[in-house]
Amino acid sequence: MTLRLGPYPVDPPVVLAPMAGITNVAFRQLCREQGGGIYVCEMITTVALAVRNPKTEKMIEFAPDESPRSMQLYGVDPEITAKAVRRVVDENLADHIDLNFGCSVKKITSKGGGSAIPWKRRLFGSIVKAAVDAAAPAGIPVTVKMRKGIDDDHLTYVEAGLIAQDAGAKWVALHARTAAQRYSGQADWEAIATLKEALDVPVLGNGDIWEGDDALRMVRETGCDGVVVGRGCLGRPWLFADLEAAFRAHAAGVPAPPRVMPTLGEVANVMRRHAELLVHWWGAEREAVTDFRKHVAWYLKGFPVGPQLRQAMAMSSSLMELDDLLGKLDFAAPFPEANLGQPRGRTNSPAKVVLPYGWLDDRDSDAVPEDAEHDDSGG
Repeated sequence: MTLRLGPYPVDPPVVLAPMAGITNVAFRQLCREQGGGIYVCEMITTVALAVRNPKTEKMIEFAPDESPRSMQLYGVDPEITAKAVRRVVDENLADHIDLNFGCSVKKITSKGGGSAIPWKRRLFGSIVKAAVDAAAPAGIPVTVKMRKGIDDDHLTYVEAGLIAQDAGAKWVALHARTAAQRYSGQADWEAIATLKEALDVPVLGNGDIWEGDDALRMVRETGCDGVVVGRGCLGRPWLFADLEAAFRAHAAGVPAPPRVMPTLGEVANVMRRHAELLVHWWGAEREAVTDFRKHVAWYLKGFPVGPQLRQAMAMSSSLMELDDLLGKLDFAAPFPEANLGQPRGRTNSPAKVVLPYGWLDDRDSDAVPEDAEHDDSGG
C-alpha cells in the first residue's frame, strides 16, 4: 500500500528532513533530480511567517515544479500557529505543513520550545489542533515530527503521537533519539516500532538512514510506513536514487541494485550543479558560492584530496574559481567505500537539556512559553 499525504501519493515513502541552511530550493531540486519523495523546506517559525519577516519570505520559496510544496513550521503559541497557517492557506504558499517538535538546540529548549513542548501535553495538542483546523478549509494535510522525549526519564513519544493523531495529524514522524542525545549514539528503532503499534495513522522513522538498505531494514524491523532522511544525504544527494531503487526492488520482490558509488569526477559534476542551482536561487554569484562552501567537506569526505585544495574550495567565491579548483581533482578516483554506512554531518555528545525553571512540574499547563519564538527562522 502506497503511503499518502492527503491527496498526494508518497512513492517512494521517503521524506527529506528540514535542515537549517541546507534544504533550500537549490538543494531540494538537486535531490529531486535523483529520486522521488517529499522534500521539505527549511524550518520556518510561525511568528516570522505571520509578520512577513524578509529573511523568511526568501526561505519559503518553492520551485515552479515542486509538488507537493512542503513547509515545516515551528511554533509555541496556538493562536500564532493558526495565524501563520491561515496565511499559508490564503496565499497558497504550500500544499503540506509539517510541525516541528524535535529541535533540541539549547536556545530553543531553554525557552520551552522544540522538543520541550510535548511534555506540556495540553499545549502540544492545542498547537497541533490549531494548525489542523486552520489548514482544513484548503485541505492541506498537517503532519508532526518529534523526538522520543526530553531524556530517558521524560519520554513523551507515545502519548504525544496519540494526541497528534486525535488532533488530526495525517502522520507522525519520530526521530528515535531523545533531546538529550542530540545526534549522538544510535537511534532507538524499537521506539519507532512501539509508536507504530500504538497509532492508527502512518508512522515514519527517522535516525541512522545512511544507505538505501538501512531504510528497508528500518521498515522491516519497525513496521514503519516510511522514512525521513536528514544527515545521510549531506554531500550525497544521490542517496535519494539509492532509496528509490531500494524501495522499487522491495516492492517487486527482487534484490536491490548496486548502490550508487560515483567517482570523484562524477561528484565534481554534482558539486558544480549544486553551486549553479544556488546561483539561480540566490540571484547573486558570490553569495551563492559562499553558501555552497559548507557542502565542500561533505562532498569530498573520504576522497584523496589534499588539505590545500579542500581549503581553497571552502573559500571560493565565484563559479570560475570553483571550476578551476574542481578541475584539479583526480576525476578517476573511486568512491571511498569505507564511508558507506557511516554517520555524516553533526555527531555531537549527549547533554543535559536546558529547560525553563519549573518546566517539568506541571504537564497539564497550557501556558505559552515566553520568548520561545522570534520573528526569524532557522535553527
